[in-house]
Amino acid sequence: MHVSVLLAESLEYLHLQPEGTYVDATFGAGGHSAAILAGLSAGKLIAFDADPSARARADALHDPRLHFVHANFRELDAHLGALGVHEIDGILFDLGVSSMQLDERERGFSFSQSAPLDMRMNPYTGRSAYDVLAHAEESELADIFYQYGEIRESRRLARAIVARREAGKLPTTTTDFAAFISGLMQRTGRRERTHPATRAFQALRIAVNDELGSLHEGLAAAIARLRAGGRIVAISFHSLEDRIVKQTLRGDERLHVLTKKPIGASDAESAENLRSRSAKLRAAEKKAG
Repeated sequence: MHVSVLLAESLEYLHLQPEGTYVDATFGAGGHSAAILAGLSAGKLIAFDADPSARARADALHDPRLHFVHANFRELDAHLGALGVHEIDGILFDLGVSSMQLDERERGFSFSQSAPLDMRMNPYTGRSAYDVLAHAEESELADIFYQYGEIRESRRLARAIVARREAGKLPTTTTDFAAFISGLMQRTGRRERTHPATRAFQALRIAVNDELGSLHEGLAAAIARLRAGGRIVAISFHSLEDRIVKQTLRGDERLHVLTKKPIGASDAESAENLRSRSAKLRAAEKKAG
């Protein structure tokens, strides 16, 4: 079951204006969007999602104030322009993969069940995780695992993948790849806090979807479209995303940062929703002039 993370905090920092124009950059299951719509009267909400399955969930809200756009939020500027939306009063980014996508076995985001190594937010475009493993140069693989998974043994891992590939024994499913990673990286006699494959899966997913590049572009477009007094709110789930959000908000002279430190989930929310434990919310307001 999908539960919207930091919902009350998101609405507090968006500081909704009932007649305003807002953007949900990552519609997902629609929890944040539904809450934003509940706070609007004559306002409107434009919701983006790269996952085509999100459209049906958006349609299910049956709200004429909601306009769904099947696109990655890196295309925010072009789509808002096409809709004639020149300025917005606020935007919410809920980053990463949703629990709903993790639960869809065939998408290949999780290694809890056997599935093809896919990991694409939009399963109809781009290269899959298996394509990356099957065709990327050893140096590219090492960079992916080091930069996006912060895996110290990235070169050894890349070398082992290429060796398996050349032997015609490259893992083709999520569980096989996780077992391969575990066998290669498990430290004898030590109990790991997380599965050894967790960071490798994160790294592949980020590479497949160019998540960090999309985030840079999406944040830049959002800030440019914000009207004076408009708010930008971003929820991240790992240090790579959070670092980009923090540096972007702090480094833009057009913004007044509202969160000196990131906002985390309450003890109650953390107990009810494990995913919320790693969530960090940052927010900023567009200055006048």
